[in-house]
Amino acid sequence: MTSRAVNRFCELLGLEHPVVQGPFGGGMSSVALASAVSDAGGLGSFGAHHLQPDAVAGVVKELRAATDRPFAVNLWVPQEGEREVRATAADVERLRPYYEEFGLPVPSTERRPQPDFDDQVDALLAAGPPAISLVMGLPPERLVAEARRRGIVLIGTATTVAEAEALERAGADVVVASGSDAGGHRGAFLAPVRESLVGTFALVPQVADAVRVPVVAAGGITDGRGMAAALVLGADAVQIGTGFLACAESGASEVHRRALLSPEARTTVLTRLFSGRTARGVANRFVREMAAHEEDVPAYPAQNALMLPLRAEAAARGRSDLVNLWSGQAAGLAVGGPAADYLSSLLADAGLLLGRRL
Repeated sequence: MTSRAVNRFCELLGLEHPVVQGPFGGGMSSVALASAVSDAGGLGSFGAHHLQPDAVAGVVKELRAATDRPFAVNLWVPQEGEREVRATAADVERLRPYYEEFGLPVPSTERRPQPDFDDQVDALLAAGPPAISLVMGLPPERLVAEARRRGIVLIGTATTVAEAEALERAGADVVVASGSDAGGHRGAFLAPVRESLVGTFALVPQVADAVRVPVVAAGGITDGRGMAAALVLGADAVQIGTGFLACAESGASEVHRRALLSPEARTTVLTRLFSGRTARGVANRFVREMAAHEEDVPAYPAQNALMLPLRAEAAARGRSDLVNLWSGQAAGLAVGGPAADYLSSLLADAGLLLGRRL
């Protein structure tokens, strides 16, 4: 096999391998997983959008203590008007049978306070992680300016070519081309999700042709074959979510991890039912029973707040039928086990196909 080729993404971040562990929100990220991937030469990531500013800073501190290699912390760019969204009595009544099934009190429609994005940004900049990644929007100008001043690599996420171009103009150092195959929340921000569902292997070469910054392919990449294909199509690196979510160190619940490694994960759907934002997950009883209400549920964060107690109780009871099981379309290729072993196998298999070390 030939020697490892120079990779501009790896050079930018000081990595050994062109692999990013996808960031997971809602408590599914873990310091153990991110540090394991970073220690193995990739870029470990931690999804912090749900955390208060002091907790965001605390995550950076924990990651620094766990690894001396580069890592990224991820935030969600807020959507216009979401702070004003409120659940109604009808939204609560729609979920009453599920609360009663678990013996849980029916929630209030009062709006719950959410972490302030600007405060999260301030805390993250002050903590100074090696990289900051964003989904669902453009980086604010002050974030771009301060990240550059502090030497922090800024990673944006695009679901369309237009979004990739906008991210480059806004100052992102790296663009993640996130295809519709990807699990979890869709990050569309220039057009509705239904107009932004471009498959990974259609999106990646178009984005690679459209921007000059390094491109990371994401969505439906779980094994060496997918990684090799993405690199051939013009990506500088790959971002893998579901494959790492199934690993032992992830923060996914045991019921979630089992579902990812089961035949049920071969069928995924896009749904707003669990959070109010469109996300891809394994189809289960809740998704099927509530399918007629996809357009009725309130937007994030109102629906998310209503569902949190149900999701937590379902996970605690090992009930895969009533919990969100975020998953990409290639979950059937996930193998689980230690993250370092998974990464090593991925690199070896892709390297054999490409005829070079990665």
